[in-house]
Amino acid sequence: MLIHPLPDPIAFALGPVKIHWYGLMYVLAFALFVLLGRVRIKQPHIAAQGWRNEDLDDMLFYGMLGVVIGGRLGEVLFYRPEYFLTPLEIFKVWNGGMSFHGGFLGVMLAMWLWARKSGRNVLDVYDFIAPLVPLGYACGRLGNFINAELPGRVAADQTLPWAMLWPNTAYPLAPNPVFLEGLRHPSPLYQLLVDGLVVFVILWPYARRARPRLAVGAMYTLLYGCARFFTEYFRTPDWETSFAGFTVTSGQTLSLPMIVGALLLLVWSYKRNVIATGPVSSSTARA
Repeated sequence: MLIHPLPDPIAFALGPVKIHWYGLMYVLAFALFVLLGRVRIKQPHIAAQGWRNEDLDDMLFYGMLGVVIGGRLGEVLFYRPEYFLTPLEIFKVWNGGMSFHGGFLGVMLAMWLWARKSGRNVLDVYDFIAPLVPLGYACGRLGNFINAELPGRVAADQTLPWAMLWPNTAYPLAPNPVFLEGLRHPSPLYQLLVDGLVVFVILWPYARRARPRLAVGAMYTLLYGCARFFTEYFRTPDWETSFAGFTVTSGQTLSLPMIVGALLLLVWSYKRNVIATGPVSSSTARA
């Protein structure tokens, strides 16, 4: 029988300052964004668009704001509206609780602002950053696992080799942790592997060739939406709702528009078959 390893959420302390593993996972995610971005800039069809390392560094600042602000506000709006009654809780990002869908919207807005500033077509920006996102997402899910967040559903087969006892974080974890009932799916690890690594393995080769404008961004949205819809079956939902006779979780409800929208955008992209270009004047950097 596996038991959640219950690592200390604090990686180390520098005097009174405590550094959390969850925060370090975001540092790792941003570092991977830069490293993969430097590789992507060297790809011939990307280099032809005039991308520079300076663009990547500048985008990172905007992207960090979009991820943190959008992710946290999405968490509150979609999953924890009670935080509006205790507003200080909204700012405690080190305790975990970041919505991918909120962060996704936050990054889209941040990249739109950066595109206007830099004179690039915003759709080209989305295509550039899309393959850089999945591994960063995987880092975030590892942080969730370390924090014992997002427990999975009780495994139907209690002999499943990787099902584990999951700590109930509503109670103090030391010295004697209280566990949730039954052996459960380690859903953050499922999402790390499927929503993160598998999506990356499919998307990165796809993005290495020149594609019509917005095809790469739409493909990422489609892959993530489908992956998240699948892995939600193994995660204890924050809330559920009935839709056309089917019960769907909160994550599935938020992923359905991504799937439908991405399919429509892929068709639109290939029908237009417009190839990305380099920077243009700010007055024409619209999409």
